[in-house]
Amino acid sequence: MPVKLAAPDPASLLPIRGVRLGIASAGIKKPGRRDITLIELAPGARVAGVFTQNRFCAAPVVLCKQHLTHGNIRALVINTGNANAGTGDDGLQRARQTCAAVAQLMGCATEAVLPFSTGVILEPLPIDKILPALPAAQADLAPDHWSEAAHAIMTTDIVAKGASRRAQVGGKTVTVTGIAKGSGMIHPNMATMLGYVATDAAVAPDLMPQLVKDVADVSFNCVTVDGDTSTNDSFILIATGQAANAEISDATGADYAALKAALSEVAIELAQAMARDGEGATKFITVAVEGGRDRAECKQIAYAIARSPLVKTAFFASDPNLGRILAAIGYAGVTDLDVNTLQVYLGDVLVAEKGGRAASYTEAQGAAVMREADITVRVALNRGNVNATVWTCDFSYDYVKINAEYRT
Repeated sequence: MPVKLAAPDPASLLPIRGVRLGIASAGIKKPGRRDITLIELAPGARVAGVFTQNRFCAAPVVLCKQHLTHGNIRALVINTGNANAGTGDDGLQRARQTCAAVAQLMGCATEAVLPFSTGVILEPLPIDKILPALPAAQADLAPDHWSEAAHAIMTTDIVAKGASRRAQVGGKTVTVTGIAKGSGMIHPNMATMLGYVATDAAVAPDLMPQLVKDVADVSFNCVTVDGDTSTNDSFILIATGQAANAEISDATGADYAALKAALSEVAIELAQAMARDGEGATKFITVAVEGGRDRAECKQIAYAIARSPLVKTAFFASDPNLGRILAAIGYAGVTDLDVNTLQVYLGDVLVAEKGGRAASYTEAQGAAVMREADITVRVALNRGNVNATVWTCDFSYDYVKINAEYRT
């Protein structure tokens, strides 16, 4: 079961002026499953995205990158049950057909539609099921369908993921709402899932690529479940400009900082929800590395710990076999790391210092922390003033079962 995670109250997901969402059933993988989501954007909305760096990236990722260069994005279409990845030119053609069908319904150019897919890799996209479902998704469009969309984009997720915030930007109240899916094949080489965050704030178009990257780097690029980077990872940021704030055009100004903070809060909540809903997860684990020379080495060490199968299985067993954490720190690849100067904490318990077991540490202390559902591992490098935090979960028997039976 997910770790201290419940689906958001639909009423808590605030509508965004200039965004409507519609859901329909195409029965791609299961009959009756609501697996098509259509998102309509008002004219003038600004859109930017970051995508997987997996070289086997899916056809919709290729098209999204192309279509974003044209600007004036008016619609997003998302299907679950099929990734349209590893499908070659045929996959691109089918994704284009989907975009063209949406464009005809919405009265916009094909290049104004962004496609997204998630599900099984190496199978043809079933457009014979998708295209007939699009009119129903259009008919369902409404500004308050964020919760329905959060459920419709799920794959192996147990809990739908969504969050909202309000913030003051330039003397105006702006709203931020986001949804995401992801619980397996989660590891950063961009954003590790499908995520959509929208705001009614006005943002200059040339600032959007920096803003989406800034938000991704503190949220979706800080979570791992299993160390596998998906072929379909996409994080899309939408700014409709309908909050009547003065357009944000300076990345060094107070308005940019305020909006980025609100967007980041939503994205961090969604990213942490993916780790809490990690396939088979029973523990939510925060790995904080502090006192590094730069953020890169802090994240390098944090991810070595967070993606280690030996560390993750020890957490599942509540076994304080903490030498596994030391081993992960040691092989992380920070070649000039002095292990004699660092300290390792499990919760508030000092586990290791001066290159070995802390004199004050007892196995009973470690076991007590390991039994908790939320656990923090803290590594103090004591060689600088830079910190980084990543989130992960344990590996349980159910992780193997879920992935062994994924296609059945």
